[in-house]
Amino acid sequence: MAALAVPLALPSGATATIHTPYRAAAPDAPSGSTHTLMLAPLATSGRALGSPLAEGLTERSVKPFSLLGVTWEDARTDLEGTVQVRTRAVGTGAWSAWRDIESHSEDAPDAGSPEATESGVRGATAPLWVGRCDGVEVRVVPKRTGGVRGTLPALPKGLRLDMVDPGDDPPGAPSAAPSTAGAPPSGADPVPAVTPPDPTDEPANDPARPGSQDRPGDTGSPGGAGDPTDSGTTGRPGDTGGTGDTGDTGDEPGTPVTTDPTDTSGTEDELPVVPALTRAETEALTGRTYIGPRPRIVTRAGWHADESLRTEDFLFTDQVDAMFVHHSATGNDYDCSDAPSLIRSIYRYHINSSGWRDIGYNFLVDKCGTIYEGRGGGVAKAVFGAHTLGFNADSMGVAVLGTFSDAEPSEEALDAVARLAAWKLGIYGHNPAGTAYLLSGGSNKYRKGVRVSFNSISGHRDGFATECPGTVLYDDLGYIRRKAAALQGR
Repeated sequence: MAALAVPLALPSGATATIHTPYRAAAPDAPSGSTHTLMLAPLATSGRALGSPLAEGLTERSVKPFSLLGVTWEDARTDLEGTVQVRTRAVGTGAWSAWRDIESHSEDAPDAGSPEATESGVRGATAPLWVGRCDGVEVRVVPKRTGGVRGTLPALPKGLRLDMVDPGDDPPGAPSAAPSTAGAPPSGADPVPAVTPPDPTDEPANDPARPGSQDRPGDTGSPGGAGDPTDSGTTGRPGDTGGTGDTGDTGDEPGTPVTTDPTDTSGTEDELPVVPALTRAETEALTGRTYIGPRPRIVTRAGWHADESLRTEDFLFTDQVDAMFVHHSATGNDYDCSDAPSLIRSIYRYHINSSGWRDIGYNFLVDKCGTIYEGRGGGVAKAVFGAHTLGFNADSMGVAVLGTFSDAEPSEEALDAVARLAAWKLGIYGHNPAGTAYLLSGGSNKYRKGVRVSFNSISGHRDGFATECPGTVLYDDLGYIRRKAAALQGR
């Protein structure tokens, strides 16, 4: 596992700090920590909330933190209920209103993968970014099923609050801040004009959306049609592209690789950014005809990842056939200058709180359109992530920082996702407006071994029954597909 698990026998309200790296932190790594508090029954106040089984924490002062979430012992157990927090801001001392946390976080390793079977993996809510705070109050209330006389489920065992301090940027560290976020370099090909999404449009009219008549074999269910006759083969009908230089070791997907393969981006991983290239330069580098210009990508060094936290080796899958779009569900109350700290917080939460080997997403995009490298292994490689349970093999996960159940993502963010898709799917020979077949590793929508047809750019909910990436962002996927295809010259 990636870090020492906190003993679950801690008395309620006791605190612990999680910090057991595999190796010494880099000298320029930012300070940071994860502090935990075990939840306790809320007793009288719990009954006032409508459930004698409610757990939480009463209002209290804590060490400063910026992101929080609730975790529990068994990752296979769902938290059936509502999770709410209120926090006290450092400096002003003002308490926030109660805020909801998404109680389910379906961004997860595939069942049976090396990551999912490691000890210390915990169930977890989505993380919530709250800014710099030093006070907290929490309540977790189980949700009754079947009406007022229905069943009141028990909450998962070992509930605790995890509070993450991302640490400050190292003094004198090179800046990765772009002068124009996500923009191509000077002299790059002009960006094709694509009509921005209209929230009044009917998403089902988009020919690239699941359920359209243009998708052979699609039954109209989100994410495509599972093949009930499939015997579990890995063939991908209609796949016209090769794999490119994927770093494939010849082993099964998810096989650890102990050396960092040379990245086909042509840029050293230690640099804060992978620079943008024109389409002509990208074609020359990759040998691909239909490929978008390589976008500017802030590397892990650029957002100051503490590499001592993650598992030392890397995991690779065979290729990248599809991209799953997510929202981070961390809220929209952040500035673009906060994005590196927010990503460091998610990184720590995925490793120290959830027990994963690294951050789950392959890439992240902020509201200003800046693209960030997520899970380590190389931006051009087919890195095995932990983002879409059942479909992490032969795919990549991209999280737009924010919550988009009701809020509209920025056009800069949508364009950045399209640029990333046009380039990365192009490396592996795929049309962003096309379809791809993935073999299910088992999810709550598709049983293990079923071959499923997806849009090459799909939403998380297409492979798993979840609200992610939020209804508003999901409705924008048609625009992203069209934009990405135009960037490939299609």
